[in-house]
Amino acid sequence: MDFFQTFILSIVEGFTEFLPISSTGHLILTSDLLDIKQTDFVKSFEIYIQLGAILSVLFLYLNKLKDPKVIFPTLTAFIPTAVVGFVLYGTVKNFLLGNSLITLAALFWGGVFIILVEYFYKEKEHHVSRIEKISLKNSFIIGLFQSVSLVPGVSRAAATIIGARLMGVRRKTAAEFSFILALPTMLSATGLDLIRSDLAFTTNEILLIGLGFVSSFIVATLAIKFLVSYIQTHSFILFGVYRIILSILFYLFILK
Repeated sequence: MDFFQTFILSIVEGFTEFLPISSTGHLILTSDLLDIKQTDFVKSFEIYIQLGAILSVLFLYLNKLKDPKVIFPTLTAFIPTAVVGFVLYGTVKNFLLGNSLITLAALFWGGVFIILVEYFYKEKEHHVSRIEKISLKNSFIIGLFQSVSLVPGVSRAAATIIGARLMGVRRKTAAEFSFILALPTMLSATGLDLIRSDLAFTTNEILLIGLGFVSSFIVATLAIKFLVSYIQTHSFILFGVYRIILSILFYLFILK
């Protein structure tokens, strides 16, 4: 990897991490376009720039994170992903990450599911409007949805938001819960990668990780603000349509 490729991947990660379009899927597809091989370093690099993006949540939502009524449902929702991720860590990193066909299939069907949920599941007055009001039972179910996002292309944000919407959580609150739930999820993923890797990075690789970390943090901060503003007056349908179109075009013109 060179500095240009690093910068592009970091921008893609920062912009897509919190949108329901799959940051992992976009990283895999972007790597294909830039002819970046899925080496162990690249896989680890992608986790570190995800961490940079995730820390933007800490920057923007620090006050909410001090509230136990927010912390409890967040940690409850994190449990299913923690268990599944720990058990399937090797399978995900060695066999699923980097598989373009799996990514495109997940992007396509995830887009279809987003459209169906938004079309049939209308927001109502009694739906939950604050994270503090999400029950622990519903939080756990939302966490089960998030665990599906271990498959690249599904999108952690999309899975969490869809799960929350089906549990009667309003669109904006579902998105914010997805942001906050990303903290323990991605911090643990990074920690697990640190434990299981030999940390044998060269000086150049450390510089690439540093550049990627900072770039993804800045772009992700802007992306979160954009999404919160966008969903005040729009549904997630456009993101579903985008996923479907992207997966079809990439399959037809890049993979075939």
